[in-house]
Amino acid sequence: MLKRTLVFSSPMILSLKNQQLVLAYKDSPDEKQTVPIEDVGVVLLEHQQTSVTLPLLNALAENEVQVVICNDKGMPNAMVQSMNSNNLQGETLRNQIACGEVLKKQLWKQVVEAKIRNQASLLDSVGENGNVLKPFYTNVRSGDVDNREGIAARIYFQHLFGDSFIRNRDEPGINVLLNYGYSILRAATCRAIVSSGLLPAIGIFHHNRSNAYPLADDLMEPFRPFVDGVVYDLAMRGNTELTKDVKGELIRVLYTDTLYEKVKRPLSVGLSMTTASMVKCFSKELSSLSLPAMP
Repeated sequence: MLKRTLVFSSPMILSLKNQQLVLAYKDSPDEKQTVPIEDVGVVLLEHQQTSVTLPLLNALAENEVQVVICNDKGMPNAMVQSMNSNNLQGETLRNQIACGEVLKKQLWKQVVEAKIRNQASLLDSVGENGNVLKPFYTNVRSGDVDNREGIAARIYFQHLFGDSFIRNRDEPGINVLLNYGYSILRAATCRAIVSSGLLPAIGIFHHNRSNAYPLADDLMEPFRPFVDGVVYDLAMRGNTELTKDVKGELIRVLYTDTLYEKVKRPLSVGLSMTTASMVKCFSKELSSLSLPAMP
């Protein structure tokens, strides 16, 4: 089932009643609407005067809804997630923790190959020459020890957004749109990881003592070009400010089509397919991840 993403950018009062998310505007609290929690996948809390009850937060966590809290600039800043989301979580976590370096490096190789292939496909789709990236995705070594992912990224962004473009999180314009889109993607990736019984704190490549979600940063990589495509379309239309409408378009990337072995699935569903395949890789049932391709 395709889950809904709810964005609250006005002062709201959010509560729980009969497993329904009850929402009301602060200036008209008696006028209420309800949404079944089972229909929701992501809740994005943007406005700083939004009120949320603790029973609602618990119900959202129990139903594996990813709650994303934004800072006063409207950028995703924190997440709430369930600690008990999968009835096989103990076994899954033991397999994840026991994963050896050889398998981690092989899985990361697959992730990098898929990411660069998708970058090449996006370049082709916007009239650029995706073949400039072919030497990179056809020669990825185990663990990507020679950093083909990083080298390819620099070439890719300059072809996509122009020779003068530099990917820098602290720069305005296109970079801000990318930051926002990637934050939404990261939250959805965390939700899929936790729903599969995996621990997002244990990555296969990314690792940093201050990063609580390295596995999400690993698995979202092949999905990033789907965000890039939305940002490219926005930039071509002259939309490089993070307005409400622009945010809406970036959030809708979760519903864009991804291709899995000639079967199209919405991106949010594709994330679950990828994390489910990782569980099987950790348990030695599979040797390859199920990763998305651009349609």
